[in-house]
Amino acid sequence: MLNSPSDIHDNNHITILSALSSIDVSTCTRDEWLRVGMALKAEGFPCSVWDDWSRVDLRYHSGECERLWNGFREEGNIVKGGSIIQLAKDTGWVWTPPKDDALCMAWDDTIEFDGESFQGFGGNAWDAVGDFRKYLETLFDADDKVAYVTNDVWQTEDGRWVPSKGAYDRTAGELLDSLKANPKDLGATLGDWKPEAGAWIRFNPVDGNGVKNENVTKFRYALVESDSISIQEQDVLFRKWQLPIATLVHSGGKSLHAIVRVDAENYDEYRKRVEFLYDFLEKHGVSIDKQNRNPSRLSRMPGVTRNGNRQYLVDTNIGRKSWNDWMDFVEGVSDELPPMATLMDVQDNPPPLPKPLIKGVLRKGHKMLIAGSSKAGKSFLLMELAIAIAEGRPWLGMTCEKGRVLYVNLEIDPASAIHRFLRIYRCRMWPMNHTDDIVIWNLRGHAVPLDELVPKLIRRIRNDHFDAIIIDPIYKVIMGDENNASDMGRFANQFDKICNETGCSVIYCHHHSKGAQGNKRAIDRASGSGVFARDPDAQLDMIQLDLMDLGHPDGSDGIATAWRMEFSLREFKSKEPVDFWFEYPIHSVDVTGTLKEYHPLGSHSANLAHSPNRTTQEERKDALDSAYKQCRAEPPVRVSQLAKIMGVSDKTVRRYLNEFEDTYWLSNGVVGRKD
Repeated sequence: MLNSPSDIHDNNHITILSALSSIDVSTCTRDEWLRVGMALKAEGFPCSVWDDWSRVDLRYHSGECERLWNGFREEGNIVKGGSIIQLAKDTGWVWTPPKDDALCMAWDDTIEFDGESFQGFGGNAWDAVGDFRKYLETLFDADDKVAYVTNDVWQTEDGRWVPSKGAYDRTAGELLDSLKANPKDLGATLGDWKPEAGAWIRFNPVDGNGVKNENVTKFRYALVESDSISIQEQDVLFRKWQLPIATLVHSGGKSLHAIVRVDAENYDEYRKRVEFLYDFLEKHGVSIDKQNRNPSRLSRMPGVTRNGNRQYLVDTNIGRKSWNDWMDFVEGVSDELPPMATLMDVQDNPPPLPKPLIKGVLRKGHKMLIAGSSKAGKSFLLMELAIAIAEGRPWLGMTCEKGRVLYVNLEIDPASAIHRFLRIYRCRMWPMNHTDDIVIWNLRGHAVPLDELVPKLIRRIRNDHFDAIIIDPIYKVIMGDENNASDMGRFANQFDKICNETGCSVIYCHHHSKGAQGNKRAIDRASGSGVFARDPDAQLDMIQLDLMDLGHPDGSDGIATAWRMEFSLREFKSKEPVDFWFEYPIHSVDVTGTLKEYHPLGSHSANLAHSPNRTTQEERKDALDSAYKQCRAEPPVRVSQLAKIMGVSDKTVRRYLNEFEDTYWLSNGVVGRKD
């Protein structure tokens, strides 16, 4: 039930309440409902009046009126009480004065908001020249050249009016002087415009030589416009998010044109800031016309009419005062943390677990780290993983769900990276069925710290439906000191941001710390802070096996090396290590079990396994043969190299060579085979 508050006694308020009581809220559109709320606040009513009137509607949500009310501005609201009166009159309402003689209106009394004179946004009185003058004074310096279009227009086949270049060689000072001389006639300054088309103006100054982006001299402002939500909601949302709006103009159509301060130094900075502005608004429910991103864009000029509607100045200098001020607001404006919930809330309907991307190892949207020593073939391994996901094939014997992969290459020459992918395909002899699902972003020479890279990455791939993002390697984008837990915590949070914003799995590689790793736990081998071990959902560590006593096959480009992958998993049960060969350029699982008995390089077990105390001739011959095979990949083979691998002195190697002089020759420290 509607009751006027005790502090409301004047005739206008009583008239508005009477009109409101005749309007059935259930028949109102949302746009009409919002206008009623704005008008009530503008006329000094409390929110309870709007809330009480709204309660009888099935669409009513408790608290919604108060939330929206707080976003309506009180001073200078572009919706006044006349909108309620007009809405009531449209439904057949006729004003009936109350019986109280003190409140009776004489037959010739005037109602300020009588509906007849109300013409929507803009109010009753309109100073068209004043609108344009204030617009110029707000946006331009006196010596700025202003580009605008009045009568230089043409009409398309479908009836739309399209502006041409127009005028662009007069300064704001010259225009203001002309307005001062012709205070009642805007056409005397700008020329007549076509009433059907209206007029346009460019909100950034130009050089007087043209109207393209390269003619813009100062990148001060950007245009924000939306045709998909009502004008009332546009006004509320622009103000709610405190956009640094210099001028707000009614287009005479379906939108408000917000000229927003971006204060850019150059075109590149302008483009980045406008992209951020648009993304922010889209993310917060304001659908923006993104065709307006150019600094030379035309906007609707205030002070003219268009198809009988006014293009007028709604307001100036609202929201934050500058771009930097607004950025401070944006950083603290919203708490985007997820809501809290009790276990009882979800016990009967728990959220589904993300599907595995690598069976038994990694879920979609989770993080995986691969750690290994330098030059261990980690990049090849990651490229093989990218191909396995794209083609839906196994990787190191593990099943991969088919998906789309972005490979962020930070280290390898772009041409080399492409040739590596192609060579892996050839060596695997896999048909190239889904190469369109492997996207390579070559950033060698363009790497920036990860916190700067991540926003750019997210913007580029937001709608590209990737399943995995591989970042190779992370030392190129690391932030801070890798041994500092706080620095690395902030660094690791960037991977969470990628996962949360894109839904992709993030896979990245890192190097081992210096020194022998064989006696360390797999989880402790990655260089730097322990954050690297604790943060990822899956940590895969690859370490080379000691093949001192193993005769192993040669690869086409050298001797194959043997490796063991160990797993530290958060989401899945523990997994047995995987042994594999790296024979350039591919890794192959040891299906024979040959490597199972061998130990990581530098481990106590490996050292014991090839102790230099070889007592039999056969042991000495096997040790020499094995060491020679490892060295001959990079000839010449020298005594000192053999000694280092065998763990003995140069003198002992020479003794072995003398013992087996029928197989080996020695000349000036260089060793060769006679066969």
